Amino acid sequence: MTQVKQTKFRYFYQQFFSHISIIIVAFLILSIIFAHYVENLVYSNKAEELSSYGKAILKDIKENPYGTDQTINRYSSVLAARKMSFSMFDQDGNLYLVSKNGPTIKGLSKSEWEKIKKGQTIIIPIDYQRFGQDGVTFVVLPYIENDKFYGGILLTSPISGSSAMIHQINKFLLYTILIAFGVSFLQSWFLSRIHVIRIKRLREAASLVSAGHYQVHVHSSNFDEIGELANEFNHMVDKINASMEEIESLENRRRQFMADVSHEMRTPLTTISGVVEGLKNDMIPEEDKERGINLVSQEAKRLIRLVNENLDYDKIRSNQIQLFREDIQLLEVLEIIQEQLDLQAEEKNNQIVVEADPDVFVNADYDRLIQILINITKNSIQFTSDGTIWLKGRSEGDTTIIEVEDTGIGIDPTEVENIWRRFYKADISRTSNPYGEFGLGLSIVKQLVLLHNGEINVTSEKGKGTKFVIQFKNN
Repeated sequence: MTQVKQTKFRYFYQQFFSHISIIIVAFLILSIIFAHYVENLVYSNKAEELSSYGKAILKDIKENPYGTDQTINRYSSVLAARKMSFSMFDQDGNLYLVSKNGPTIKGLSKSEWEKIKKGQTIIIPIDYQRFGQDGVTFVVLPYIENDKFYGGILLTSPISGSSAMIHQINKFLLYTILIAFGVSFLQSWFLSRIHVIRIKRLREAASLVSAGHYQVHVHSSNFDEIGELANEFNHMVDKINASMEEIESLENRRRQFMADVSHEMRTPLTTISGVVEGLKNDMIPEEDKERGINLVSQEAKRLIRLVNENLDYDKIRSNQIQLFREDIQLLEVLEIIQEQLDLQAEEKNNQIVVEADPDVFVNADYDRLIQILINITKNSIQFTSDGTIWLKGRSEGDTTIIEVEDTGIGIDPTEVENIWRRFYKADISRTSNPYGEFGLGLSIVKQLVLLHNGEINVTSEKGKGTKFVIQFKNN
């Protein structure tokens, strides 16, 4: 299928021509309206001037009928100086007094005569036919006395003078339009150029982002839509950067996880492989075979714990486990933890002390609560020797607070936040810990507490001990 190539019309030219076309249309319309208004104004003023002279002549004639010749001569001179002329006519349209170069009354239509006889004034601003000239403005005023029509007066003025003035006005108007058009041309070009440059910056930034360069920032503002678009673009890039950092962090954690798992599995697998090879090749003395088999059994159980802890952790992270929450007496739970871990504590000459009132209850999943407290208490036993581990519980309003505090070696303040990370080991001695050697226990604890919509915090001081504080809402 043949694809037709679409012609590109650059945005700069779209903006520029749209501005210019609007300005041109606006100028043309305004110019035509203004020229028409000026022309009408000039000719209307000329007609009003003729009308005023005609009224003055008729008034003087009415007031002094015997001085009509003097009136005619006086006004003839005045009107002639203004390139105007007039003629008197009787009720039949016959001329009886004519000024110098006065026009002949002719060409009036029957309807116009009827209007004149009824006392109406006829005003024609522009006429090109009736008086054999290049065009005149004429006014016909009736002469009525005692409600009787006696004739009237016709005044005319050639339009050449008015036309010259209108032409001059139009010429200056044209110059004004050209100057304004030139200014608007430059302004439109400048504004269009600014818009195109701003859009071009966005396009270049978008190209960089599409090429994988996310450290891009464009100038933004709230002045107009382009500025708001730049704001949104920067916000998008910030989100992409955050996502990329998260992806990189996840990838690093994945690599670290694979390295840690490989490291954790290598030791038991090496031990199992060595013992099996020794048994297979009869390299182990008879008296040491049982010890070797026990060692294989222990290492196999260690691998099973590693797999189970990873599966448990992933199930918790992906919300694949279901909690069965109930109100549990906290003192009973803490005493169970004490009984289960007393032997381990005694091995390191530690003492577990329980402090909780019988009326303190916690709303939680029983099995998961036991798992949380077992992991934290084991952690305290591991890092405490010849010390005390306190298991405390109390209520504050609708919140149950559980504290596990020890007098162990503590954790460096710079490492406190890292203890929740998967496979994190705050101390190399963890590798010899038989109860949480894989560094998964506290990660699971954190996820289980969050799954209960609770909070867990830890405070520690190097050489003085560690305190875990867990808060559960009882609602």
